[in-house]
Amino acid sequence: MRHRRKGRQLGRSSSHRKAMLKNLATGLFLTLRDDMFYEGLYQSDGKTPVNPPKHKGRVTTTLQKAKEVRPLVEKCVTLAKKALPHIEAADALNTDADRGSEAWKAWREGDGWQKWNAAIAPAINYRRRAYALLGDKEAVSILFDDVAPKFADRPGGYTRVLKLAGVRLGDAGAQAVLEFVGENDRVKQAATAVKPAFVDDAAEEEKPEAAEEPATEEPAAEAADTDEAAAEETTTEEAASEEKTEE
Repeated sequence: MRHRRKGRQLGRSSSHRKAMLKNLATGLFLTLRDDMFYEGLYQSDGKTPVNPPKHKGRVTTTLQKAKEVRPLVEKCVTLAKKALPHIEAADALNTDADRGSEAWKAWREGDGWQKWNAAIAPAINYRRRAYALLGDKEAVSILFDDVAPKFADRPGGYTRVLKLAGVRLGDAGAQAVLEFVGENDRVKQAATAVKPAFVDDAAEEEKPEAAEEPATEEPAAEAADTDEAAAEETTTEEAASEEKTEE
């Protein structure tokens, strides 16, 4: 019975399982490399170029492995976050002089270096602990330089596990995606559709137009009446002029 022995064995010995989870966590951090790193890299045949990952900050593995490696990744990010205040304090005490110059030598021999050394010591300790968990210096550098500042204001939950619908070919194992939060999030687009017009709203909009129609017709009717009156006056004037001529 496996009393008080938490975690999945994954069909491997303890040493094999630890090495596998360490490599998986390291691979997740290495996906955040800059694209310039892959320029000039070729596969073992020497012809096929090595392309950067399609989605940075994401690895695809089995569901059980993703759930097991997630606590390891979360612990590494937490260690890097704890080192951020010490790194900021050490940067404030560091000198801008070039290494090996007279100003740098004077700073190195004075009290400035002692204060800087005391401020940076906890950060170095956290970096060494992270290296013991990952075993890769490049992954540790990416962790402390890129990943930790992104999650400085986040209290936890730096990764997510998303189960995929498709299974792995060969053994039909359940697959999942382990990725950092904020790297491949779906952004909701604002709705740009026009508000639909209902029957009641359309009827209310047509009422003022119907009331204004008689007002537009009245000036036309008045104009017609004035034209008729003017025509009658002209006819009466012509008749009167004709009578005078006959006399």
